Amino acid sequence: MPACSAPGKLILFGEHAVVFGQPALSTAIDLRAEVYVRPHTEWLADGQSLDAPRYAYVKAAVEKAGAPRPLWIEVRSAIPEGSGLGSSAAVTVSTLGAVRRMRGTFEVRAIARDAFEVELGVQGRASPIDTTTATAGGAILALPTPEKGVLWSFERGDRQWHLHHRLLPPITFVVGFTGVSAPTGPLVAKVRELVDAKPEARSWIEEIGAITLDGLRALQAKDFVAAGELMTRNHALLNALGVGHPSLDRLVAAARPTSYGVKLTGAGGGGSMVALTDRPEATAKAITAAGGRPFLVTAEPKGVVGLG
Repeated sequence: MPACSAPGKLILFGEHAVVFGQPALSTAIDLRAEVYVRPHTEWLADGQSLDAPRYAYVKAAVEKAGAPRPLWIEVRSAIPEGSGLGSSAAVTVSTLGAVRRMRGTFEVRAIARDAFEVELGVQGRASPIDTTTATAGGAILALPTPEKGVLWSFERGDRQWHLHHRLLPPITFVVGFTGVSAPTGPLVAKVRELVDAKPEARSWIEEIGAITLDGLRALQAKDFVAAGELMTRNHALLNALGVGHPSLDRLVAAARPTSYGVKLTGAGGGGSMVALTDRPEATAKAITAAGGRPFLVTAEPKGVVGLG
């Protein structure tokens, strides 16, 4: 049975701003999704109709991959849905990879391209950083102009994204999931409306882009105090853009005393926050006490891989 696995992700800096072509930094994490496919008499995902809303990305992925006949599809994921940890990207990439393995056309660059198209189609507006992170693994920097060693590039209208691998030191992050799931598309649209309506919102987007580059340099230098301060500022700007949530602020406040810095990660509106800390057990305990679900995650160097 052809199958593939792909990792979830953390956006360390730059979510929402990256949709406008600003820099963003992500890392793949050691929570993964797996997708298995085999020929069948009808289209089913986990025994359910492929038309069910929860399988929108799976359906779009098998259509994009050009599956020639009906499939039985099985999705196994350790990434909570709607958590901001890249569940949809990991499932999309795994589905594309599994179908391509079945067809004998597995190629990482093509998977990255198709995965971005799938997310763009389902969400209406997206950047390629989530799907690139799930495809390539490791730490990914999205830039508006290419630098040496670019993995691949995408263009939509006046926006360009050039995706690069970047090395980060070993870091354990503590993620706190609020349990509140929020679809990405409406949140992205909400930020677009705000940026179109308020000139100062555009400056917030640009500041987030600058924070991303400063944050990368701080992490690479192991200056976690500076990186934490930048995370805190990034979180404040995301709240100003309207993608915060009371449950997120509660977890952020709980984690802050034992962390260098804390911010929401992903689309917001609920989902998850991430803490940079050298006291992970204490931070996780504080998140639990505040009603969140903590995860200790590490960077994942592997992107999409075939199984079996």
